[in-house]
Amino acid sequence: MFQLFSRKRARKIHPVFARNNSYFADLDQDQPLSSYEFVVFDTELTGMNSRRDEIVSIGAVRIKNLQIIAGENFQSFVRPHKITDATEGTFIHRITPQQLAIAPDLREILPEFIDFCGSSLLIGHYVSLDVSFINKAAKKIFGAKIKNPCLDTMRLAQVYTETCREQYHDRFNLRISYNLADLCRAYKLPIFSEHDAMLDALQTAYLFLFLIKKLNRRGMVTLHDVFKAGQSWKNIF
Repeated sequence: MFQLFSRKRARKIHPVFARNNSYFADLDQDQPLSSYEFVVFDTELTGMNSRRDEIVSIGAVRIKNLQIIAGENFQSFVRPHKITDATEGTFIHRITPQQLAIAPDLREILPEFIDFCGSSLLIGHYVSLDVSFINKAAKKIFGAKIKNPCLDTMRLAQVYTETCREQYHDRFNLRISYNLADLCRAYKLPIFSEHDAMLDALQTAYLFLFLIKKLNRRGMVTLHDVFKAGQSWKNIF
């Protein structure tokens, strides 16, 4: 009789998620930013609705010693559950239904992507959107989520803009748009084609390095400094 009310057997966590979760149990935030590794990534989606839309592409590049590491990248199309000629990716991301039909699904791709990320911190532009789609899929398929701490280049750009208003050291348009491409044009960074996960990740990597070097000169030296600045900006505005 008591067996009828016994707990269901706990779902065994996938090894890649177990490793991922262990990396950040005791993260030291007080080291110089140059001592951390970062993975800058982007996802392309069928749309922005978190309930019905899906990931169709993931691209990522690695940063060590505050330098982009050539050849250390991750790129893959992802097969969604539904593929039609009207898939948004066909028109916006230039990904065709034929390409998606032969792409691996997230059950195969997610462990590979998480292994690539390893113990790196994640960087993205509006990174919370990308992470929310990654974790929604990871929770559904594997019953777990990634734990990598994240930095958002959009928020870093907001922090940098505010320091410029306060100190007025750098001369640039303070009414700047926080769109990724607009920021890179304003800062005279290399420009890549939009709506391609790999190229957007590379674009974001250039922006991240630019902003970190600028903020470093303003006394934001450690990871904790940058986290605190981002939180302060959010609280003030």
